[in-house]
Amino acid sequence: MTDESGTVRVWLVERGYNNRDLIVLKYATPDGERLFRRELSAQAIGVDTVTAAKDVSPADLEAVDDTDRRERYADEVERMADEHDPDDTI
Repeated sequence: MTDESGTVRVWLVERGYNNRDLIVLKYATPDGERLFRRELSAQAIGVDTVTAAKDVSPADLEAVDDTDRRERYADEVERMADEHDPDDTI
């Protein structure tokens, strides 16, 4: 859902690490169909707070093609939205 500012609210659904020692954050739309990926260095975590949700440009979203992953992301968005306010630090 796009709001009047032209952004889409996405919720944190997955956090991991890659082989470049970067923290990979994945935020998904409530339906689980689109994903926003963000990579941060471990040092940046202290400076850049990870929140339960973010408002991002639709152009920054990618499609989630796998049906099982879409369902898992949608379930996790629902859980996060029930348990956290968008600005909660996670």
